[in-house]
Amino acid sequence: MKPIYILLLLLAIPLSLTAKEPVKLIFDTDMGNDIDDAMALAMIHSLISRGECELLAVTVTKDHPQAAAFVDLINTFYGRPDIPIGVVKGGMAKEQSKYTVLADHQQGNRQRYPHDLTNGNNAPDALQVLRETLAGAKDKSIVIAQVGFSTNLSRLMNTKPDDISPLSGMELIQSKVHHLEIMAGSFTKIGDNDRFLEYNVKIDIPNAKRILEQWPSEVVVSGFEIGISLRYPARSILEDFSYVEKHPIPTAYQLYNPTPHERPTWDLTSVLQGVRPDRGYFDLSAPGEIKVHNDGYTEFLPQEKGTRKFLILKPENTQRVRDTLVHLTSQPQ
Repeated sequence: MKPIYILLLLLAIPLSLTAKEPVKLIFDTDMGNDIDDAMALAMIHSLISRGECELLAVTVTKDHPQAAAFVDLINTFYGRPDIPIGVVKGGMAKEQSKYTVLADHQQGNRQRYPHDLTNGNNAPDALQVLRETLAGAKDKSIVIAQVGFSTNLSRLMNTKPDDISPLSGMELIQSKVHHLEIMAGSFTKIGDNDRFLEYNVKIDIPNAKRILEQWPSEVVVSGFEIGISLRYPARSILEDFSYVEKHPIPTAYQLYNPTPHERPTWDLTSVLQGVRPDRGYFDLSAPGEIKVHNDGYTEFLPQEKGTRKFLILKPENTQRVRDTLVHLTSQPQ
């Protein structure tokens, strides 16, 4: 085909098929409680490299100083050491993680994985980071992926106007947030359990109840049943990260729960849907609302004008979604 014809064909491509604006993302994580948080952050960096995503900030809900330090380790490893990190104050899960200890590992007289933030106690409050990030954003431009506890975002809802913004937390959310992706709860029978109590909800029930019932934007929920159906292949951990010596993701994975264990990908699914909502990886439920019971059980109540939906994974899509998660998590940088 002659070059002039190729040029004319390219000019005829509809704008809808050209590159999209990168998704503006805030990642709220309980880094350290499970390895899927670290893998989800690695996946975010791959999506940034592909031009699909811009990570504006990471906020941490696990109240241990190594959690934020490990986030900075990963961001630095992927060449983005200046992403703002905020930490919860007086939060949940204060115990040390099996794998965030990598943030303190030394190799001789040097850090094994160089990074600047060596102690989360030196990081700003997550509420400050959230308010600053939202205040500086365009209207309805932010997607938040919450893959840990609801502490930070629930407290954000309570914030008052301040030097950062004349808007309250609720007003900032209504103005700046497009929607919230959250890994929480369950919406199908899990094994023989008709009333499964998912960890992210039951560890902080009052704040989870506030987020799932009162958050003032649309909410898309990835329930426990989604990630448990998509286990990350052990072979990828063993083979796909060898482009660099001692990659922190497989190293952390082996510390947390070594192969041949294949870990569910709960948190990765919320990130994937948040950045690529129109790829058909998941179906969405009918709209509704979510009631969080006193024991942490999440009940979905269909309503025509509801603002909550949950992810549905069709069996025929399982392999495609798993392959996508693997490719994005292990993508060389």
